[in-house]
Amino acid sequence: MLLTVLSWFCSSLLLLLQAASGGKLPEAEVKVEVMHRPFLCHRKSKYGDMLLVHHDGYFENGTVFHSSRDQAGDSGAVWFTLGIKEVIKGWDKGLQGMCSGEKRKLVIPPALAYGKEGKGKIPPESTLTFIIELLEIRNGPRSHESFQEMDLNDDWKLSKHEVKEYLKKEFERHGYPPNDTLHENMVADIFAKEDENKDGFISSREFTYKHDEL
Repeated sequence: MLLTVLSWFCSSLLLLLQAASGGKLPEAEVKVEVMHRPFLCHRKSKYGDMLLVHHDGYFENGTVFHSSRDQAGDSGAVWFTLGIKEVIKGWDKGLQGMCSGEKRKLVIPPALAYGKEGKGKIPPESTLTFIIELLEIRNGPRSHESFQEMDLNDDWKLSKHEVKEYLKKEFERHGYPPNDTLHENMVADIFAKEDENKDGFISSREFTYKHDEL
């Protein structure tokens, strides 16, 4: 989770879906099977959310090529932000509208996985099956909720002090000791990248509207 804190301002959030133009071949689809859904569901996953998942990956012949549960407890579970191409397209498509505690089976065609090239132990043109359990949903780094949490005086812009306080809180939340020098360096790096008009603040627009991934 520390990696998420260190990079939360540098990743761009894909929040817009591009409509398919006429005349194109039908896009490949993910087959989604809900294996378990909790009785109570207070929140469903959406693009921009950070998800913590356990997952098992299978080839078409049933051979397991990866399991996050190979490590003890939940230490093998992974965090990622839904919809910004941190994971394969099949995950971004197949894990929308999911409840915390829900388990799904995704059958993902090559075009939405690793395609003609393959990757590592994944051969080219592989259809992959994943069993994915969603453990936790959090506001993504570019969400409106995250901005409101950081904007301590509700002026719709973030000062260096507000960003530093947020970073300190995130470090404490995840059990890391305070480090003023590190926080100061992180804030300086964040403002160098995000304060586009160099006015000493990060506006709500500078924070939210980042679509470099499109």
